Amino acid sequence: MLTIAYPLLIWLGKGHVEPRWLAGLLLLAVAARLPSLKNGTHLRGAIAGAVWPLLLLLALILFFAAIYGNALLPLKLYPVLVNAALLAVFGYSLLAPPSMVERFARLREPALAPAAVIYTRRVTQVWCVFFIFNGALALGTALWASQAFWSLYTGVVSYLLMGILFGAEYLVRRRFKRLNDV
Repeated sequence: MLTIAYPLLIWLGKGHVEPRWLAGLLLLAVAARLPSLKNGTHLRGAIAGAVWPLLLLLALILFFAAIYGNALLPLKLYPVLVNAALLAVFGYSLLAPPSMVERFARLREPALAPAAVIYTRRVTQVWCVFFIFNGALALGTALWASQAFWSLYTGVVSYLLMGILFGAEYLVRRRFKRLNDV
């Protein structure tokens, strides 16, 4: 919940709380992710092992930059960092199969048909495009948009877009399974 509320809390704190104190929210958001990253079998592997510690290091750099400069921009860059990390993990899985979505699918169905493997690879590619698009918009709003718009995009719109993508993929998957007898 903290990760989802993070942009709203940053926006609400602006003008009332100095950025160096708001940096504590970034630290809490990172700390909230630690158990899921440590225990998440779906993200284990060479790239996940390299990306998540790097994500944590970069988040700490943003944290200290916000404290040192008493600046809000480093705090607004955290969603960009998360999108970049997810892009790295999903993108690397395309270079070193199985793809990330195939890994998720095999948790429910260990024996995937060849057509399903191709489908999961395509869905992984779609998620990579989403992370590029979402990360770029998060960066653009952090650099050039108002605090309110940044908060609205990173705290509401990006999650709605993610939900729409999940929902659309679910509908396509159902149709794919029906047509391919998978």
